[in-house]
Amino acid sequence: MKVAIIGCTHAGIAAMNQCLKYYPQTEITVCERSKDISYLSCATYLHIGGSVDDLGDVSYANPEEFVKKGVKMQMEHDVIKIDPQAHTILAQDLKTKEFVHDKYDKLIMATGSITSIPVIAGIENPKVMLCKTRNQAQKLHEAAKGRHIIGILGGGYAGVEMAEGFVKSGHEVVLFQRNKQLLDEYMDSNISNNVKSLLKKNGVSVLTDTTVTRFDDTSDNQIKITTKQNEYLVDMVAICPGVLPQSDLLKGQVQIAKNGAIITNQYMETSNPDIFAAGDVTQVHYNPTLNTKYIPLASHAIRQGNIAGMNLFKRRMKSMGTQATTGMLIFGHTVACTGLTFRAAQKSIFDAQHVFFTSNYRPNFMPTNNQISIDLIYDRISRRVLGAQLMSKHEISQSANTVSVIIQNNNTIDELAYVDMLFSPNFDEPFNYLNLVAQKAIDKELTNNK
Repeated sequence: MKVAIIGCTHAGIAAMNQCLKYYPQTEITVCERSKDISYLSCATYLHIGGSVDDLGDVSYANPEEFVKKGVKMQMEHDVIKIDPQAHTILAQDLKTKEFVHDKYDKLIMATGSITSIPVIAGIENPKVMLCKTRNQAQKLHEAAKGRHIIGILGGGYAGVEMAEGFVKSGHEVVLFQRNKQLLDEYMDSNISNNVKSLLKKNGVSVLTDTTVTRFDDTSDNQIKITTKQNEYLVDMVAICPGVLPQSDLLKGQVQIAKNGAIITNQYMETSNPDIFAAGDVTQVHYNPTLNTKYIPLASHAIRQGNIAGMNLFKRRMKSMGTQATTGMLIFGHTVACTGLTFRAAQKSIFDAQHVFFTSNYRPNFMPTNNQISIDLIYDRISRRVLGAQLMSKHEISQSANTVSVIIQNNNTIDELAYVDMLFSPNFDEPFNYLNLVAQKAIDKELTNNK
């Protein structure tokens, strides 16, 4: 049997590894447009900030290791057409310009996503740069040398992390966010405002509710950023927008959502039984609302790729869905979230409520301490935990993972309030801070029901 994998970043690599493990007799062919695989785009800001010296170090796999395992690695091959009826692929070798025809029995689409470039006058200016791929990261890093003021467009995770990276590299940073708050897809205002204050404290000029309308060169080799409110002069611009699923090859061939993402079942099968899909090109099952949603994350891509690879010829495992758990380390503070924001829960089917909890993470008699802030979202009717956002200088990312499991299992605030967690004054109070925020939610409901 012959397996074709289109795209070889996170989902493609994971699928290939599982296929090699479970179906060692298959013939695997990989078509990848670039010459590199497995680049983690979060390394871009780490490289700019000096934490990562060489971008090559963040790639966790290389084509040669798969060639040794018998995989036909067609690097720098651009797939032009897929014919699901004939089970054929037409690709072009980007080095020789020759066309390559191939056949498959099972196909995995792992083509990922492309940058959603905003429609802004002057965005084609060479001083306005993208930052998704390894090649783009290298160009951005080199271009920033000798520049002083950096404009960053986009206040999501990538934009906020990029701002820190440029501050650490000695640059002045102006961050433009079109929406009213930073991280608006992930956080409510409490934690978002804390992040904004932290950025400002470290010298970042943060402009929220600000729409950029054009970019223009100036006579002294700067670039003028025009917004609906004002004009700003910078030396270069980094664009950190969202992404779009790269599914054009299968349009009209399999079931695709309105946003272009491929729809799969729990086994990562598309509407064509011989075609699987995984990673940024697909929708995911979002457990808090029990529907599908487009949430492009490397963690999703790797899990989906694993499931696609192991299910190719025998259904072995279903996807568990996701809570879209994410996190970042920004100026020494961990920021993490999982599940629904309060705003999103209010727009959904829930009678949503939330509590905001702040406290030191461990007893005050300890020689050092840090404050922890938690926003917990829940449904007043079922009392189910729907989401949480956390921020602290203390390392609280694993607490977000704990709440993710709580949401996955449909646990309530009553159960979270008393779930068994370890106690040591080195780590927490007799009641862990997750217990305490849930107890605060219970108290709030008692008060509201009196």
